[in-house]
Amino acid sequence: MSNLKITCVIVDDEPMALNLVESYVEKTPFLELKNKCSSAIEAMEFLKTNPVDVLFLDIQMPDLSGIEFSKMLPKETRVIFTTAFDQYALEGFKVDALDYLLKPFDYAEFLAAANKASTWFSLVEGKKEAVVSKEKEFLFVKSEYKQLRIKLSDVLYFEGLKDYIKIWLKDNPKPILTLMSLKSLEEELPETQFLRVHRSFIVSLKNIEEIERSQIIINKQRITVSEQYKPRFLEFINKNSL
Repeated sequence: MSNLKITCVIVDDEPMALNLVESYVEKTPFLELKNKCSSAIEAMEFLKTNPVDVLFLDIQMPDLSGIEFSKMLPKETRVIFTTAFDQYALEGFKVDALDYLLKPFDYAEFLAAANKASTWFSLVEGKKEAVVSKEKEFLFVKSEYKQLRIKLSDVLYFEGLKDYIKIWLKDNPKPILTLMSLKSLEEELPETQFLRVHRSFIVSLKNIEEIERSQIIINKQRITVSEQYKPRFLEFINKNSL
């Protein structure tokens, strides 16, 4: 992998388990330990001012379980559960954990889970490699282990879906799927060509076919302009109306 460092916190109410995972983290060059906490409450307080990439999180803890705590985390923070009870595995994956380590686990098992985190964050980092050329009007995006060259003039709209974006193109019934956030993409796109109109949509201005009340119609798709983005959209309409 690249030189990407993954920051992490260990959360476990058993001192021996804390120390063991700490020793594993220290052996792993791409992991950077920021803290170890003996409860979810303690970790919650730390994370308020010290966000990290990954939590190695025990599930069965007093006051607040690891499952409950994981549901409170920002989506940018990923979880690798550590527990002695395998009945939690299914529930762990329901909350979108990166991996699940069943105690007692050795370093090889820990490293396999850490490598999953490494792969995931490398993909996230890859979104920053999406190159947007305002002069040439194209961008490169990663999709299915390839870098695809996409002409901005062919884009109808971008649709955000959790950590992914669907790129809808002219004459293409299926979207291109890439790991990227709408926010990071919005910052790179030419403002004269694209406009965010909804939490989940950025539209190509030149491909708008109709505007009906608060809805944009592009290629038979209706996209609602949300209140948050109406001022800029109305400004665009006023500038381009007779």
